This record gives sequence, C-alpha cells and structure tokens, in this order.
Amino acid sequence: MKTKDFYYDLPKELIAQKPLPNRSESRLLVMDRKTGAMTHTVFEELLHYVAPGDCLVMNDTRVIPARLIGKSQNGGRMEFLLLNRKDAHRFEVLVKPGKKARVGSLFDFGEGIIKARILDVTAEGGRLVEFIYDGIFEEILDKLGETPLPPYITEKPEDEKEIRNRYQTVYARQDGSAAAPTAGLHFTWPMLEALSEKGVDVAYITLHVGLGTFRPVKAENILDHRMHAEYFDISPEAADKINRAKKNGGRIIAVGTTSCRTLESAADELGSIQASRGWTDIFIYPGYKFKLIDGLITNFHLPESTLLMLISAFSQREHILAAYEEAVRQRYRFFSFGDCMLIQ
Repeated sequence: MKTKDFYYDLPKELIAQKPLPNRSESRLLVMDRKTGAMTHTVFEELLHYVAPGDCLVMNDTRVIPARLIGKSQNGGRMEFLLLNRKDAHRFEVLVKPGKKARVGSLFDFGEGIIKARILDVTAEGGRLVEFIYDGIFEEILDKLGETPLPPYITEKPEDEKEIRNRYQTVYARQDGSAAAPTAGLHFTWPMLEALSEKGVDVAYITLHVGLGTFRPVKAENILDHRMHAEYFDISPEAADKINRAKKNGGRIIAVGTTSCRTLESAADELGSIQASRGWTDIFIYPGYKFKLIDGLITNFHLPESTLLMLISAFSQREHILAAYEEAVRQRYRFFSFGDCMLIQ
C-alpha cells in the first residue's frame, strides 16, 4: 500500500490555530466504522453515544515545556525538542539546524543556566545529549522551556502560561510528552462527571508522545516506514477496569490514537490486557486485526500520516477519506486544536 493512498486535500484556513474558548464546544463527526454513515453533532453530545458499562481509555501523559531555544559557542541559534529522557542528565532530542549539532558540540540555554553537549546521533537523525546544570532539571525546564506546539500552528501564542494550560488535557498527570494526546483536549471535568453519573467508566493509561506519533512517513510504500518507540505504562487498576468492562459486554473506546496504540500493544489475542510498562513501536495500518478496542475518539489528522493510516485500519480507507472530504465541505477545524470524530 502506498503512502499517497492516504492523501487528501485540505485548505490551509481549516487548520485550527487556536483552541476554542470552551473545550467541549468542538464539533463531533460520528461515523459508523462498517457502513461509513455519518452524523454531525457537537462534542458535548458524546454522552448520547456511550452507554452504561462502556469504558473510555484516556492517556494521562502531561506535556512538558520540551522546546529549548539556545545558541552554539559561536552564537548561532539552536533549537532542541526533548523526546525521551534516558537518565538524570541525558535526553534524546530533535535538533534544528541539524548540520550544526555535531558530536562534541556544546550549546548554551538561558545565558549559562544550562548547557548541552552532543554525545551521539540517533538512528532516526536525532541526537543523544547530556545536559549540564546545577539544581533541579524540571524547575529549569519550566523556566526556560516553551510549549512544543506542532509546526502547522503558525500563529505564535501571546501567553505561554495560557497555552501550556490549553495544550494539555484536564486530566494530565504523568510528565513526559513532547506533544499532547489531542483527542483528550475536548474533555472538561463536568463532562467527565456526567460520564461517571451515566455509568461510563474511565481508565487512565500513559503513553509519552514522542517521535513515533508525529514523525512523517517518507517512504513511498508504507511497509517501509518504521515507528520510533514510545514509553507506555498500564497500571493494574486500569487493566482491571478494561478487562471488567470487556467481560461484562461494555465497549472499550480509546480516546486518541495514542491510547489505541498502547492498548493494542499490550492486549493478547483473546482481547484481554495485563498491567505492563515498556516501549512500543507498533505501526497500525489497513489489514491490522484489532484485538481490544470497539470505538475510537480522534481528531482529524495530517494527510499521509501514520495516524490517518491507523484510523483507516479501524474502519476502511474509503470511509475515512469520504468522512474527511465531508469534514472539509462542512468547514470542520483540523489537527491539534480542531474538531474530532467518534468512530464506532
């Protein structure tokens, strides 16, 4: 299957640049995964599409201020995007411009508050770096770092504090992501309480979003693409909730592709899941046989992306592309701060 098979035309003006004032006022396109039938509604109406006994599985990762802007020893600009923490001082990072980030190079952030030395080049073209600092790294990062908004958000936010709050789910609690699990951005605490009152359970799992989620597909044939590993953690409590719901006939609805990938990585062939933690590089594309999930809440994804391939696997590529064409016609808002779909 070719990467170009997952292309669609998107007018630039439909790429959401800012979040809506109210998280749950986003539009919701509900699609039957088998027939492709569509219904247009708003996210607050999600309550009418779930039933007592269903279990929503949410990724509680927390976005860190993972973008650092500094300079080289000769004064040139350097940008780091923190991906995976290896130990107290070493991180895997993306760098820009890469040609200046040679092994042994030293960079300065915050006028000497923290320095970084390039130790190695990773297989994916990133860098392994060692940070040199005094004090607590998280406190330094909180002071110097910026929210790592995706490159298609071209309008720079005026208020870093506000954007740190809005590019974060209300239930985020496990520090470590370089990007938000954006399907969860639509939920509010009142909505979560309403779900609970209806008898819908919520299980929180963790996948720290990194290069595996947003790395573009450059291969012509999708089978030649390799995912970058991301860390996940499924607690015994979460596993018990998911297994109990499945056993009792409830649906398992993944909130976001990161939750979906985590669940499908950890599930066995019988659709059961065990508490576990580790690294996953699962790549889901058409032909994949889902083991656990029955529904998926997801934002609208970039053309030719692994995320578009995943949701095409959960339904059918033709149904998904038709839904995206309809979303364009109906002027839905796309990508991280945009509207979303419920595929069931």
